[in-house]
Amino acid sequence: MSYPLAQLYKEVAYIAYHFHWSPDYILQLEHPERLRWVAEIAEINQRFNEQIE
Repeated sequence: MSYPLAQLYKEVAYIAYHFHWSPDYILQLEHPERLRWVAEIAEINQRFNEQIE
């Protein structure tokens, strides 16, 4: 069983958009590390949005 391709694209796009890392670099990350970066970005965005409100 492989990781869902649609989910992989979402993770890569999310990280690439926020950190401007290349898709090739992001794809080289191990799955748990990639998910950790997604979580970190989400936390940064949440704190930022709370400050705006």
